[in-house]
Amino acid sequence: MQMRKIFLALAGTALALSMSAQAQVKVGVMSSATGPVAFVGIPQKNSIAMLPKKVGDTSIEYIYFDDASDPTQSVQLIRKLLSENKIDALIGPSGSSNVMGLIGFLAEAQTAALAPVGTPAAVLPMDDKKRWIFKTHPNDDVMAEVLIESMQKRGVKTLAFIGYSDPYGESWYKAIVPMAQKAGIQFVANERYARTDSSVIGQVVKILGAKPDAVLIAGVSAGAVPPQEGLVEKGYKGLLYHTHGSSAGDFIKIGRKNVEGALIAASIMLVTDELPDSNPSKKIAAGYVEAYEKAYGAKPPIFGAGVFDAGLMLEKAIPLAIRKAKPGTVEFRVALRDALEATKDLVVSQGVISMTPSDHAGFDSRSRVLVTVKDGRFTLVRD
Repeated sequence: MQMRKIFLALAGTALALSMSAQAQVKVGVMSSATGPVAFVGIPQKNSIAMLPKKVGDTSIEYIYFDDASDPTQSVQLIRKLLSENKIDALIGPSGSSNVMGLIGFLAEAQTAALAPVGTPAAVLPMDDKKRWIFKTHPNDDVMAEVLIESMQKRGVKTLAFIGYSDPYGESWYKAIVPMAQKAGIQFVANERYARTDSSVIGQVVKILGAKPDAVLIAGVSAGAVPPQEGLVEKGYKGLLYHTHGSSAGDFIKIGRKNVEGALIAASIMLVTDELPDSNPSKKIAAGYVEAYEKAYGAKPPIFGAGVFDAGLMLEKAIPLAIRKAKPGTVEFRVALRDALEATKDLVVSQGVISMTPSDHAGFDSRSRVLVTVKDGRFTLVRD
């Protein structure tokens, strides 16, 4: 009996090694490298070059498509990736609405997606379909914590909000309201603007009339500049806060002097050179930034980090899944999903990830810092 157990164990090990040696995992990657969301999709596409090509004896093939910022194209492409390319997992797409449109297809095909998007709606509330989606950026409430902490330290009692009139703005408003109320901060204005609006003066005037101690602006990259610029030019003297969507180079490039002093919830990878050596993500974040800068001549926006960190998650999960099934099978895709959900204390460029069945973002307070714009660059706020 003992010899039989040993034989079976050795046979199982040999089978696993054989599968691993011959296996190739196919990963679809979808981003918006063209169209209105290209400022997000281009650094995500660029970051594919930094993804692992091999895990042990298992090679990884990345199959890339640009959805042109069009949710309809995202659907067409996922159908192709699932039926023709027979992918084992997906990284992408770039836009929140694009991701939301793919959830049903991915669930039906039992294929996990690692989505580098901001909206928590991709994974919340959790259900049988969203259990196939994993976010690779922190949820809004995690990022919002650092803003509320700063407001409390600075004695903010009244707050105005101005954000996009789309899921990004709505998600942030829903996240910040209960947190601010719990902190004793009263909302005195709630304004919205479209991403295509050339002016937000009407909204700015209403905010000024409410006389808030601080204003939170929920826009993305250069799109967060108009409210900031309007408030500064109209003489607003209160504190101006921003979501992590503003922690991109174009926010400074377009806003210039008008964005000096803005307070922003940001990814730790934005200020790697200012992080203490004790920070668990410093080395990985700095390595990603250095590799990206060497390849493309510029530091990566935070959007690219979501793709890079997806690669780190797959690098850890694939060996666990391949012990149970061969890539290209439903059994492997199910095992990969389970392995991703079992991710614990994984250090990535944006922090540390620990997934649970109810939390498919998995980031905690180690994923964010408060930064300000000083002399034309993002600088860590230390108080």
